[in-house]
Amino acid sequence: MDKQWFDGMEARIPRGKVRTRFAPSPTGYMHVGNLRTALYTWLIARHSGGTFLLRIEDTDQGRLVADAADVIYATLRKCGLTWDEGPDVGGPVGPYIQTERRDLYGKYADLLIEKGFAYRCFCDKERLEALHGADGPGGYDGHCRDLPQAEIEARLAAGTPYVIRQKIPREGTTTFSDAVFGDITVENAALDDQILMKSDGLPTYNFANVVDDHLMGITHVVRGSEYLSSAPKYNLLYQAFGWEVPTYIHCSPVMRDQHNKMSKRHGDPSYEDLLAMGFLSEAVVNYVTLLGWSPRGEHSEEEFFTLPQLAEIFDVAGISKSPAIFDLEKLKYFNASYLRALSPEDFLAGAEPCLREAVKTPGLDLSLIAPLVQPRCDTWRDIAPQVDFFDALPAYSNELYRHKKMKTNEENSLEALQAVLPVLEGLEPWTYDALHAALLGLAERLELKNGRILWPVRTALSGKAVTPGGAVELCHILGKEESLRRIRQGVAQLGGQ
Repeated sequence: MDKQWFDGMEARIPRGKVRTRFAPSPTGYMHVGNLRTALYTWLIARHSGGTFLLRIEDTDQGRLVADAADVIYATLRKCGLTWDEGPDVGGPVGPYIQTERRDLYGKYADLLIEKGFAYRCFCDKERLEALHGADGPGGYDGHCRDLPQAEIEARLAAGTPYVIRQKIPREGTTTFSDAVFGDITVENAALDDQILMKSDGLPTYNFANVVDDHLMGITHVVRGSEYLSSAPKYNLLYQAFGWEVPTYIHCSPVMRDQHNKMSKRHGDPSYEDLLAMGFLSEAVVNYVTLLGWSPRGEHSEEEFFTLPQLAEIFDVAGISKSPAIFDLEKLKYFNASYLRALSPEDFLAGAEPCLREAVKTPGLDLSLIAPLVQPRCDTWRDIAPQVDFFDALPAYSNELYRHKKMKTNEENSLEALQAVLPVLEGLEPWTYDALHAALLGLAERLELKNGRILWPVRTALSGKAVTPGGAVELCHILGKEESLRRIRQGVAQLGGQ
């Protein structure tokens, strides 16, 4: 073993402050659980003034998805989760893509063999399959664990393929500490000799994970609670190398209901799906952070936080052991609040694609429509169904003219529209203020409640029972010619001349 090389690797490791990493596999979309892991990892680093790394774990070549790494980069950037070190920005402990580090894993595996904590396994596929058969013991039986050195050398000379396995102690217990679940002790006899290096020379996830975390100086490791069962093996690896064990933070799963984890196969949305469904990234980040974590102290009753606020107050002690249920309706509640809080300019910028999808008539001012829908939508996708009548008046029933509170019916609605027509035909200029004065002035002259005039006009203009904005706003947006055309159509539909 080249001790100088190993000493050089140790000398590169940054020390003295918190260092965390998000280490996704580029195997598809970014699901909600992945996003939450990234968030917690980023928040721990930012809260302590530490360093946040991005590492791409691509050693599982069979599951790689084209462009998945680009999706990861784009998602993190959209969420505001900037990284200090990573594949595209570099850093002192790169490379930050595992397949670009493949030459070093074998050296650490060989070091474990020399120390007596790992061994070469020459068992072929047929033998391993037999072990996992109906009558087999299930786990690996340690067949190659104590092969004579002469036999090992003979097989190596013959070019027999092999993997490298961790040599787990067969007696005693291993205890590991987790910041969420506390101390957990397992019997070593319950642990199998996991594969560290595959026959193709690439490391398994479990081995590369440990080696990279140490060499990159990672102090806090955030991952799903499904990895709790692997934690004892990680601890034994750290101990075998004589390395300091990082702080483990295992998070309970994000569930679609009381019994099932979220899954793309079951139609549960990814982060990109949520954006396509009309949710704001800021609302998603806020809500996902609260899936399994609660603020404490003076912020314990609060729900809405910006990312910098979360970084300031985030505390690992607030992470729950209990699974969190992803509730789309709760996310809509968050999103609606974020939409309402946008400035008129920002809301218009975000709403414009949806407005243009529903309103294609040239000349209609979208900046007049946007403020009407801002208080009335939970997501961007709620906009189009509310405003499609601006483009084309739908067919509607005369029953819409009946409104108990406004005291309107078909007969008095016809009278109202007939009275409105000459007023609007002679109105100049066609402004909001002029329309407001004209319609309310008409109601006053006729000694009618405002609703007796305004409801029939709104119905004639929209053909809907509910609209964003009332008669004055709709007249103003539609313009004089189209407003008069629709009101005349309403008169005709009600049987008038």
